[in-house]
Amino acid sequence: MKIVADEDMFNVRELFSPFGDVVTLRGREICAADLSAADALLVRSVTPVDAALLEGSSVKFVGSATSGADHVDQAYLAARGIKFANAPGCNANAVVQYVIAALCAGVPGWRQRTVGIVGCGEVGGRLYRCLKLLGVPCRVYDPFLDGDGIADQVGFDEILDCEIICLHTPLTRGGAHPTWHMFNPQVLERLAPGTVLLNAGRGAVIDNAALRDHLVGGAELGVILDVWESEPDIDLDLLHNVLLGTPHIAGYSVEGRLAGTLAIRDAFCHWQACKVALSQERADVDSAAAAACLDLTETVLATWNIGGDHARMLTTLTQPNISIGAAFDQLRREGVGRREFSYYRISAGNSLALAMDLEAVGFTVMGEA
Repeated sequence: MKIVADEDMFNVRELFSPFGDVVTLRGREICAADLSAADALLVRSVTPVDAALLEGSSVKFVGSATSGADHVDQAYLAARGIKFANAPGCNANAVVQYVIAALCAGVPGWRQRTVGIVGCGEVGGRLYRCLKLLGVPCRVYDPFLDGDGIADQVGFDEILDCEIICLHTPLTRGGAHPTWHMFNPQVLERLAPGTVLLNAGRGAVIDNAALRDHLVGGAELGVILDVWESEPDIDLDLLHNVLLGTPHIAGYSVEGRLAGTLAIRDAFCHWQACKVALSQERADVDSAAAAACLDLTETVLATWNIGGDHARMLTTLTQPNISIGAAFDQLRREGVGRREFSYYRISAGNSLALAMDLEAVGFTVMGEA
C-alpha cells in the first residue's frame, strides 16, 4: 500500500509505516501527480482535497489530522466512495490555551471584561466552560446550538457589544449562516472603541483587507490573529497593526498534533480492519518539573512566551527580499514543540483560589507536601 502524507503530520512515518510505504511531501505542494498510484492520502489544513487533486487517482482513504474539514470536498469523496476521517477536537485544548495566553499577554484586566464567543463547537464550547470556571462573564453566538449546557446564548448583534470577541467558527460560504467575511466593513464599524477581536478559527471569517483599512484608518480596536486570509501570503500591513499576530499555531501543541495523527491512524485501522492496538501512544507524555507560581498570568506566560512568537513573526516577515509564504510556513514549522498546560506540574502554595484558576485552564496542580 502506498500512503502519501504531509511531512509535518506529527509522527506520521512512525504511526503509518507498519501499513505500507509512506511517502512524505510538503503539504502545500501535494499535487495530483503525487497520487497517481497512492491508496491513502494524509493531510493537514494546508492541502485542499477535491476533484482537482484526486480525479484519476487510486486513493481510497483520505485522513485529515485537523479538527475542521473545510479544506476537504466531502461530497466529492462520498460520491467516489472514498473513506474520509478527520480529528474533531484533537487540538481544542491547545486553541483554548492559546486564547488564554494571548489575553494574559495582551489584554490587561481581561477577566473583568465580557467575552463574546462566536462558534461554540469543540473549541468554542471548551473556551466557554473554561472562562465560566474563571468567573469571566460570557456571551455565546452559534445559530446551530440546541441550547444544552449553554445559558448565555445571544444574537449576533449582542455579541458585537462584548468587550472581547473570540472567533471559533468553521469557514462556510453557503447555507443560512455563512461565516465567510462574517466580520465585514459594516460589522467592523459597529465595534466600540477598545474592543478586542481575536480570531483563532479561520482567517477569512474576517475580511482582512477591510480590517487592515479599519486599523490603518485609526480604529481603536485591539486585534489578535492566529489565522489570516490568503495564508501563507499574509497581509504585512495588517500584521503591523495587530496587537498580537502568530503564524497559525494556536492548535499546534505536541499533545494536539499527536492526537490528530492518532485519530487518523485509528480511523485508518478501522477501515483496514487492522488488529493493531489503537491509540497506545496517548499515554507516552511525561510531565515537566514542578514549579511554584504567584498568579495565573505569571504561570501562563512562564510556560508560553506568546509575545515572543509575535515579535519573531514581525522580525522574520519584514526582512528584505524574503518570501512571505515560505517564511510563514517555516515559522509555523518551528513552533511544533509547544506543550499544553497539562504538561506542567504547578504548585499553588496554600491558595485554593489560585489552584482552582490553574486547574480551570488545564494545569496539573500539585498539592502541598
